[in-house]
Amino acid sequence: MKSTPHAGPGSTEQPQAPPETEAERRRRRARFLRELAEARELRARVQPRRTKERRMREALRMRTFRI
Repeated sequence: MKSTPHAGPGSTEQPQAPPETEAERRRRRARFLRELAEARELRARVQPRRTKERRMREALRMRTFRI
């Protein structure tokens, strides 16, 4: 019985992926930021009271540290 040098289905080795290009990284980041903004807008619509409280706390915090 011969052993095979390549990684089989039970192997923990990960295949080497080509390094990510700058354009791919920017596209992935832009998609992430769009989804994040969408999630924040949805949360603002679903929980308007919490959103208002958060905005008020943030405004107070900004006023506190203003020079």
